[in-house]
Amino acid sequence: MKPEDLQLLLTREMPYGKYKGRMIADLPAHYLGWFARAGFPKGELGSLLALMYELDHNALTHLLDPLRKS
Repeated sequence: MKPEDLQLLLTREMPYGKYKGRMIADLPAHYLGWFARAGFPKGELGSLLALMYELDHNALTHLLDPLRKS
């Protein structure tokens, strides 16, 4: 993970599916969990979804709060 990845979670939109257009940081936990079970997509999107899943699963989403305010 690079520090810039945290900012990308707040600015990158989900490009497809039920939550198309929603920022990755705002995806619901059950959706992230589904990806964790079914497999994350390849590339940057998959890496960001996996990172968001880990933050959510480990109760670390508060780390994004300072970035949301700036």
